[in-house]
Amino acid sequence: MTMIDLKRVINGEVEPPACDKTLGIVVISAIAGKATCSWEVDERFLNGHQVVMGGFITSAADIAMAYSMASILEKHQGFASINLQTTFLRPLHLGTTMIESTIVKQGRKTCYVEATISQNEQVIAKITSSIMIL
Repeated sequence: MTMIDLKRVINGEVEPPACDKTLGIVVISAIAGKATCSWEVDERFLNGHQVVMGGFITSAADIAMAYSMASILEKHQGFASINLQTTFLRPLHLGTTMIESTIVKQGRKTCYVEATISQNEQVIAKITSSIMIL
């Protein structure tokens, strides 16, 4: 199986990974450590309370963070999450959702990345991650 170059996905040269397609995440932009993605939330992501299950929200943020990382790394470099933490501020419902991801601190071996999930201009969740550069 061949790895997918996320920079080529950003440029529209190749199809995104299966996880992006499964969630329906669309990269709007990814440049200089900042990524913006959209997500059309539908019934597949709802839990028994008819709000989006937290694991899907965290996964969506993780995808956006990957594009932030891809936008700054060299061709020979990869990355892997060391940790991932989500704080939920309000429920997420059906509809268009925006994901903003930013590399806050870039070191030689790790980056600290923050993401915000919002819907209807309200913050739904804040996500942080430490990501190792490989």
